[in-house]
Amino acid sequence: MRRFFSLILIIGFGFYLVTVIGRIPFAATGEAKGSVGVQIVNDTVNDTGAANAVTSVVVLYRGFDTLGEVTVLFLAALGMSLLLKGTEEVKARVFDESFILKTGSYLLFPFIVLFGLYIIVHGHLTPGGGFPGGVVIATAFFIIVMTSEMVRLRENLVSILESLAGLTFIALGIAGLLGTKNSFLANFMGKGVFNTILSAGIIPFIYAAIGIKVGSELTGAVGSMFLSPFGKQEEAGE
Repeated sequence: MRRFFSLILIIGFGFYLVTVIGRIPFAATGEAKGSVGVQIVNDTVNDTGAANAVTSVVVLYRGFDTLGEVTVLFLAALGMSLLLKGTEEVKARVFDESFILKTGSYLLFPFIVLFGLYIIVHGHLTPGGGFPGGVVIATAFFIIVMTSEMVRLRENLVSILESLAGLTFIALGIAGLLGTKNSFLANFMGKGVFNTILSAGIIPFIYAAIGIKVGSELTGAVGSMFLSPFGKQEEAGE
């Protein structure tokens, strides 16, 4: 299933590159070079409804680049998992399990995940978004994996979340392409009330998809280095 969705993601990304190549201005000269940033800052609220101008640039103005970054991260995590798969001698625990580390990781886990979700949800309002939020959530799982043998995390669940998040990103882009604006990743939803959670159209949904995808990819990459979350030790103990 993961291979199927991965193939769809790669083919879709290649299709978008082919359809837009030659139509994107990769450089600006003269007065345009100095006015691009000013124009974005002045027009971002009216164009996207987002209070965070950086979010508008990352998700909409240069959405193709963000899709490429997500794809590169996916390929890096996939390559890492393939290289470490089956090499049990590489999968070693850095710390021995101890009561203090295990208890502390379990106490910190929900707060780290909550903080990561906050960064993702408020990405269109304050500095943050899907990439840093996903990394924070993956860090919570990383701490659990590093400090405890009892990890209830399934590889299939991580793969499904990763695949669905990637498909959601592409689906939102296609919805804009097929809509009235005829543009991939066009903001086809209402902008809502400015500076509130329910604002900025599709931006919060894109950031949610990016956060889930980044978090699941990094969690899977970390899990591939250890036995307890995905390997034989947990299965033998059940």
